[in-house]
Amino acid sequence: MAHVARAKIRSRRGGSAVPLDETDKQLLNLMQGSFPLDPRPFAAVAQLAGLAEDEVLERAAYLLDKRIIREITPIFDTRAFGYASMLVAAKVDPAHPHRAAQFINTHPGVTHNYLRDHDFNLWFTIAVEPDSKLGLGGTLDVMAERTGAASIRQLPTIRLFKIRMDLEMEGGTEALSTAGEASEPMELEPIELSDVDIATVRATQGPMPLVPEPFAPAAARLGVPVETVLERLASLKERGGLRRVAAILYHRRAGFSANGMGVWAVPGDEILATGKRMAAFRGISHCYQRPTYPDWPYSVFTMAHGRSKDECDAILDSISDATGITERATLYSSTEFKKVRMLYFTDAFARWEEEHAR
Repeated sequence: MAHVARAKIRSRRGGSAVPLDETDKQLLNLMQGSFPLDPRPFAAVAQLAGLAEDEVLERAAYLLDKRIIREITPIFDTRAFGYASMLVAAKVDPAHPHRAAQFINTHPGVTHNYLRDHDFNLWFTIAVEPDSKLGLGGTLDVMAERTGAASIRQLPTIRLFKIRMDLEMEGGTEALSTAGEASEPMELEPIELSDVDIATVRATQGPMPLVPEPFAPAAARLGVPVETVLERLASLKERGGLRRVAAILYHRRAGFSANGMGVWAVPGDEILATGKRMAAFRGISHCYQRPTYPDWPYSVFTMAHGRSKDECDAILDSISDATGITERATLYSSTEFKKVRMLYFTDAFARWEEEHAR
């Protein structure tokens, strides 16, 4: 009998990978959500925390070194830049899912790729450039052929209710299971980008340096003052091209060892109101409406992050209690095959297509 790679739900019982004091947790919360477009953003964070700038920089360096913080970076919006993107669920060889993942991960538009406990065992996000010759469909055809996937299900976003990956470092399960104020779904239309916008994205994307003036290197590359870079980024933010600048954490090493993708069978006429309510929960980072299929009745997807499977279940149970939606499935990830930030306006996409297009 062939060995089947089964998803094992991981739990880091001791919390984070290294001890974190209350100040560390406060800073992690602030740098995930309150990292400003400011010439000296660490000084601004320090003021909010009641600390000196040097201490914030020292603690951030420690958290980066210990791989609690993955990177501090601008987070741009893929759809706003005109890239076509979607979530994909694939049925690949359950005995050797890493083989399929290895090829899928070669595509520069694949930013997340996880093994999950379901017949559709490989779940990844993919984006292609606006002028892609293959497009999403052609790219997925290549992947299906090269990986031998038995089925690939396309799950594009119909409505985006929430996308904000903040891990609540100070509060417990109760905080994560609490609903906030519901907001309207976000628009997904591309924005108009100038050559200056594209140059600014290229200069600022990727990990920021851990220095008092982290926007200065990008300004030097562009040959403009720091204030000009900040003005351009503020313009992109106002138009929806920049979501925010933030610290991205290693979930498991920060103590959030479980992530459960809760998928819900929501009646069609209730999706808008229910999706808004689900997205308001603090423990939910992503909430989308996606298409259904005859064998897949789940129209709303929510990503729950917790310190254990039980905590994720508590978040999703609270959502069920609040909304009255009881038909759901929860898919847990066991292996993270890939998780990176997208790099935009590079030649990597064209090179991949040139190599693999038929």
